[in-house]
Amino acid sequence: MERKPVIRVYDDAAALCRAAAEHFVKRANEFVMVKGRFNVLLSGGSTPKGMFALLASEEKLRVSVPWKDIHFFWGDERMVPRDHPDSNFKMANDSLLSKVPIDCDHVHRIVTEIQDTSLVASYYEIELKQYIQVLDDGYPRFDLAFLGMGPDGHTASLFPGTNALNEERKWVVNNWVGKFYSWRITVTAPVLNHAAEVVFLVGGKDKAQPLKAILEGPYEPIQLPSQLIRPVNGELVWLMDEKAASLLNR
Repeated sequence: MERKPVIRVYDDAAALCRAAAEHFVKRANEFVMVKGRFNVLLSGGSTPKGMFALLASEEKLRVSVPWKDIHFFWGDERMVPRDHPDSNFKMANDSLLSKVPIDCDHVHRIVTEIQDTSLVASYYEIELKQYIQVLDDGYPRFDLAFLGMGPDGHTASLFPGTNALNEERKWVVNNWVGKFYSWRITVTAPVLNHAAEVVFLVGGKDKAQPLKAILEGPYEPIQLPSQLIRPVNGELVWLMDEKAASLLNR
């Protein structure tokens, strides 16, 4: 039976970022205690950036994290250099990874310096297969996957109407996004749905309407790809601020 998602609403963006940071600390310690390591999938966006900044700067949080036992991965990436302002890796590195005591070989970025986007996707899938536990059905099991949600209902780089929404076999694909006239690299919905826990971080008034459609409307994942995320044997958690939650029935 599919589990109902957990929905938590916070007063503002600052409270949302703090809740996300505290959740990261809690899960990291739980998994390291049981498994000896913690595999986390990171996303881009303003809320994760706020979470990263707290983890790096607030001493109480920072010293509570078992940094040496964490492996960092990414759910998606733009086809830009690693030092480009639009790079999800750069955002995480500038706000968190370069400021905490991690092992460099525990940072598994999507290597976008290769021009062939299909090769970029294939190489990242190979990278994942070297480090992530594979379940009996052939999919990886991340301990925690952080996701954002765009105003159009997309998550990771799973955009409305794009080919990646139909992928059921590959872990990572190159996805052409016509509205941006660009390629994106993204993990696929089946990968996200095999995580032990998926946490959506959603903030801002511009997310209110799509969030209501995703959580309370009919199932239309081609239009609202975030609806594809339904963990098969894991938890789904939505952390949001009051502005994003303003249209929900509560």
